[in-house]
Amino acid sequence: MNTHWLTVIGLGEDGLDALSPSSRVLIENAEVLLGGKRHLAMIPEGGAERLTWRVPLLDTMADIEARRGKRFVVLATGDPMHYGVAVTLAHHFAAEEMLVLPTAGALSLACARMRWPVSEVECLTLHGRPIETLRAYLAPENRLVILSHDGSTPDAVAAELKAAGYGASEMSVFEHMGGDLERRIDGQADSWPNQEIADLNSIAVCCNGGSRARRYFGALGLRDRAFENDGQLTKREIRMLTLGSLVPAPGALLWDIGAGSGSVAVEWMLSARGAEAVAIERNEERVACIARNALALGVPTLKPLHGDAPEATELLPAPNAIFIGGGFGVPGMVETCWARLKPGGRMVANAVTPESEALLTRWRDELGGNLVRINISRAKGVGHSTIWRPLSPITQWAVIKD
Repeated sequence: MNTHWLTVIGLGEDGLDALSPSSRVLIENAEVLLGGKRHLAMIPEGGAERLTWRVPLLDTMADIEARRGKRFVVLATGDPMHYGVAVTLAHHFAAEEMLVLPTAGALSLACARMRWPVSEVECLTLHGRPIETLRAYLAPENRLVILSHDGSTPDAVAAELKAAGYGASEMSVFEHMGGDLERRIDGQADSWPNQEIADLNSIAVCCNGGSRARRYFGALGLRDRAFENDGQLTKREIRMLTLGSLVPAPGALLWDIGAGSGSVAVEWMLSARGAEAVAIERNEERVACIARNALALGVPTLKPLHGDAPEATELLPAPNAIFIGGGFGVPGMVETCWARLKPGGRMVANAVTPESEALLTRWRDELGGNLVRINISRAKGVGHSTIWRPLSPITQWAVIKD
């Protein structure tokens, strides 16, 4: 059996002409070809069996598995490992079974046309994802390359930029990059022309916003008013110190227990690209509030979970970090969280009452870590004068699982 029996080949708009001789030989000698109708149309008819993607995509994984060991070639777009189908295939087939041969993808092509260094650009996909995903990437002067869902995506991006205060942003839409039908459309978000655009398009955006433009990504410590809440909110200053103790990292998973409005979970995801969070809350109305905050602030993949911890955590994947913002005194809470926390993970808990503070001290004595007392006051105007209004003092326990 050929070790690399499953080959994924990236195709551009220029089709077979741009492929290396070795890639063309692999296609010519394939026993099975899999791809979309557009890709298969680029390949001359031969003796290979031809398959198209099924919905749901997982059904196609079974089709591939049933032909294990055959010379199987998957035809993809551009770089198949960049938001492409090879990412899904890699979850189902071993690395030693696969060979991935990319060509220039939309990110590289768009940056080349814009003369932007690829290393200085943020790339995101809106293919099958909410338009609100864009919000997590908005910051002044940020350069974005956006992979569109279809021809309506540029209009939706322009509207989203305007709503967030980035109407002055320059946009360039590229259709069919690398092919004979390539076309470029330039404009500004707040005056974006309403016209028909091909479904196969990518968008380059240079974010320009006024003084009131909303900034989400890279802006740790969103204002309290950014969150819909019923008073159950980790205040901005405490939230910043809490996230500093949790140390968000790319791809890391947070359990936010007793999440309230979900503010810690939201900012965890905004602080590190690809970070994930589950916000666990027993109050059903607050769970709905968490979902609205996640959407409004650009992290629609945050997972609100209605239930009582620690029982609600039973089926969750093991986290890299845990924040216990409520329910610290529930029997079994700390024991369960500590057992499920990954080695090297961090657990942080905040206490307001003397009773909870006593529990934090006991657990610090048993598991180690640090206790910090946080006293914050905010200046408030009273008449023509200013006075200091203290927030409730917070005791924070932070510990690393060695």
